[in-house]
Amino acid sequence: MNVMDAVRQGFVWFDGGTGTLLQAQGLRPGERPEEWNLRHPERITALHRAYLDAGCDILKTNTFGVNRLRFGAQVDTLVSAALDCAEQAIADAGRPAFVALDIGPCGKLLKPLGELDFEDAVSLFAEVVRAGKDRADLILIETMNDAYETKAAVLAAKENAALPIFVTNVYDESGKLMTGADLAAMVALLEGLGVQALGMNCSLGPAQMLRLLPQLLETASVPVIVNPNAGLPREVNGNTVYDVGPGEFAALMRQMAEQGVRILGGCCGTTPEYIRLLIQSTKDLTPLPVTEKKRTLVSSYTHAVCLGGDPVLIGERVNPTGKKRLKQALLENDTDYILRMAAEQEEHGAQILDLNVGLPELDEPAVLTQTMEAIQEITALPLQLDSSDPEALARAMRRYNGKPLINSVNGKQESMEAVFPLVRRYGGTLIALTLDENGIPGTAEGRLAIADRILNRAAEYGIPPHELVFDPLAMTVSADTNAAAVCLDTVRALSLRGLRTSLGVSNVSFGLPGRETVTASFFAMAIREGLSAAIMNPLSEPMRAAYYTARLLCGKDERCADYLGYMQNAAPRPVEKDQSLTLHQAIIKGLRGAASEAAKAALQGCAPYDLIQNEIIPALDEVGRGFEEKTLYLPQLLMSAEAASAAFDAVRARMEQDGGVQAQKEKIVIATVRGDIHDIGKNIVKVLLQNYGYRVLDLGRDVPPQTVLDCAVRERARLVGLSALMTTTVPAMEETVRLLHEKYPQAKVMVGGAVLTQEYADRIGADFYAKDAMGAVRVAEQYFGR
Repeated sequence: MNVMDAVRQGFVWFDGGTGTLLQAQGLRPGERPEEWNLRHPERITALHRAYLDAGCDILKTNTFGVNRLRFGAQVDTLVSAALDCAEQAIADAGRPAFVALDIGPCGKLLKPLGELDFEDAVSLFAEVVRAGKDRADLILIETMNDAYETKAAVLAAKENAALPIFVTNVYDESGKLMTGADLAAMVALLEGLGVQALGMNCSLGPAQMLRLLPQLLETASVPVIVNPNAGLPREVNGNTVYDVGPGEFAALMRQMAEQGVRILGGCCGTTPEYIRLLIQSTKDLTPLPVTEKKRTLVSSYTHAVCLGGDPVLIGERVNPTGKKRLKQALLENDTDYILRMAAEQEEHGAQILDLNVGLPELDEPAVLTQTMEAIQEITALPLQLDSSDPEALARAMRRYNGKPLINSVNGKQESMEAVFPLVRRYGGTLIALTLDENGIPGTAEGRLAIADRILNRAAEYGIPPHELVFDPLAMTVSADTNAAAVCLDTVRALSLRGLRTSLGVSNVSFGLPGRETVTASFFAMAIREGLSAAIMNPLSEPMRAAYYTARLLCGKDERCADYLGYMQNAAPRPVEKDQSLTLHQAIIKGLRGAASEAAKAALQGCAPYDLIQNEIIPALDEVGRGFEEKTLYLPQLLMSAEAASAAFDAVRARMEQDGGVQAQKEKIVIATVRGDIHDIGKNIVKVLLQNYGYRVLDLGRDVPPQTVLDCAVRERARLVGLSALMTTTVPAMEETVRLLHEKYPQAKVMVGGAVLTQEYADRIGADFYAKDAMGAVRVAEQYFGR
């Protein structure tokens, strides 16, 4: 029996924590747990055996932190030794169990937020997969706090092994990853990629995960995994302990099993006793069936948009057809112009952005991917990748951060054979055009017949009906006065069958005067017939009016709330071509080029210091408040910081020209503590502090306490920031704090990281706790008295 057979038959139980248990056995601060596969294999084997004796079904190999960045050429050796330990434990236990090849985060943030390229991340994970694929029963990708890194790991697993893939991500109490993805976004991404099970692990205890569980279960169509910590951590006598005991843990996990979780286990702080009681508390239950939710989801790196029900607006403007200025921008690589078009559509209510760069003069595969990545830097909206070139789609789909809408496939055999495999490999919801080798049928019946052929062929590739959105093709009524009626009849028929529909509504009015009036009326009629999504111009006031009015009249606007809100803000807003952005606006939108130009223009009539204090810092503060209120996310925060940096560069250039450079604010020393190689959070803090004018002395990762002290003393720094991601390295953080307080009391110490809380920070003697990067800025600003 394989692991998926076991999951289909009933509950399956993972083991629990590793690092904290090894600490109790003598793992020294800063020592890497994975090295014990070679130094102390008998202890790793005994740990696995203890979990098997507690009753677990799946052992996680002691390979969580194994990758080339951390261990160089030892990857194969460490993975092989870890598998030896797991297999020996199973043999000693004398009963069958499954071995999960455990893959954790690589420790670096991917571009554009960090320095690691997506394909390099895939390569790192692929090495681990290849090292263990022939002996493991499944691949567990766990503790991922970034959607993009998660995708890289899943692709590495899919492309290098034929094993089931389980994925668990790290959510905060609001149900968000560090880089912004919510639960629905991750379900859309992971199910689109074809993983066999998904869920949550680490960071939170069972009580916090229980509160997030309904959001996950209502969206997921694959078995759900929950591996919580033993509550929240604290420090006692130099050891990390947790606030939820085995009995309470088991009782909370039983509630999760009763609600529909099928795969249960533990993470940091859980022991064989936790797993034993967990199994005892749940083994008498009958698991709820895993059901197909049939939701049509597309997603960005932050959220998902569901097609079906309320009509979705797809902004059409980043498409060079009929747009001379956009064509020029594409040919001249004027990215700022394109990004402004994207941001403008978001401001006017678009929920998805269409992206088409199809010009014969361009290398479409390269330009589509480059433009897609640039747009994803400044907006959290999902994108529709719009191309007739399968190679262009393949390259962009691979690197897209989320689950895209793909435009398109059609009833031609060559089209289906080219596009369906891409959806199976990379994930995506697919627009299906009702045309084939014979063209576009003139009747609704003919278009429905093509839709049926597409459905049947898609099923052969494992693509279900809810992953297809049918476009019945709005043809111009100036050429055929019956064209709109046929299209609307097809929308109605498809909608009555429970299928999703989309239209490029502006096509209907080509060649007619008063085009917006015709298009808006057609749009409203299509909404009445059940249209799921429309590719339209969100800047068009008639189109916006038609949208809100049709929703109101079709009973889709409870208490008329959306219509009334629209009318309150419906004053005409003319859009000027190439209208310049203010510096404040450019920073808010994260547009580096526009911010630089705006700063240079503003400096013609403004002193550099005044520009910093009155424009740059207030804009950063506004973005920071959005991040803290969770209306903006980490990528947007960092892109705004980059835009501010471009503005600062212009200011510094002006100061140098005037014969003096503005002194930076106070020095701040930052470091990831000894034994911890994860510097993602620290690097984000560095970027923001620098953009607020501080001189940041970054000592890197795995930094000994004495090195931190020496730098602080040498530089006379009054604030030191320490980061730790792993519970096993918090003692090193405490040691560093203590050394600084004893030897250099002039400096205050700020701490942060995934395993830290305010209580934890207080217990280890830190002066300040920063929950996130903006929290670090707030600490600095308050301490230095801005």
